[in-house]
Amino acid sequence: MKKVLIVCGNGLGSSFIVEMNVKKILAEMNKEAEVAHTDLTSAKSETADLILSAKDIAEHLSSHSAKVVGLSNL
Repeated sequence: MKKVLIVCGNGLGSSFIVEMNVKKILAEMNKEAEVAHTDLTSAKSETADLILSAKDIAEHLSSHSAKVVGLSNL
């Protein structure tokens, strides 16, 4: 199963909202994935297949093995 990690500065508000939206969209598409949210510091040591974050956070994750996508309208 693929893992999607949603990352924000503190791992609280915005990443949690995006996590809920991603889970809803995956359910509507009949797709399964493990979806979690975390803060920037913790994300650097977590494994994932895809990381979603704000663009300013994404540049700090460029060395991560996951595909990193920076969102402009978080």
